[in-house]
Amino acid sequence: MATDKERMLRGDLYRDNDPELVAERLACRTLIARYNDSAPEADSERREILGRLLGSCGSDTVIMPPFRCDYGYPTTIGSNTFLNYDAVILDCAPVTIGDDVSIGPRAQILTPLHPMDDHELRRARWESAAPITIGDNAWLGGGVIVCAGVTIGENTVIGAGSVVTRDVPARVFAAGNPCRVIRDL
Repeated sequence: MATDKERMLRGDLYRDNDPELVAERLACRTLIARYNDSAPEADSERREILGRLLGSCGSDTVIMPPFRCDYGYPTTIGSNTFLNYDAVILDCAPVTIGDDVSIGPRAQILTPLHPMDDHELRRARWESAAPITIGDNAWLGGGVIVCAGVTIGENTVIGAGSVVTRDVPARVFAAGNPCRVIRDL
């Protein structure tokens, strides 16, 4: 029988209050607290923390504190990427952020899903998660929310405040709630 962590990582229903997952989130929050409390000039300390926290983090990538994530290890970030202040990554499923990506302040990348039609499952704290991918050289404006299961193509721009509920192709400008393609780039 699979553990809740195994079920979470493969996108099946799992319980978020499983002791192993609770312990992993606590360990993540401990590293995040160190990251967010680091001195402004402590770039090497923050880089070391990201190396321990994330699945991978490319060279010259900057994540401005404060930063939040659930687990850290399911998130991979490419090189020369910038996440502005107050980024939130709920990484219950893999989050892949490419090279040269710019993400505005208060962006949210949210992989969890909750049962909509089964109130008892939701009450019992069952959930699932779906991966998110953000292609190379994408730009997400401030306050963008990216929902579970979404892929954003390379060289795409997402307008500030957009709620991305479905895939967005490469080389377009998209915006709105729900986010929709406005024009090709």
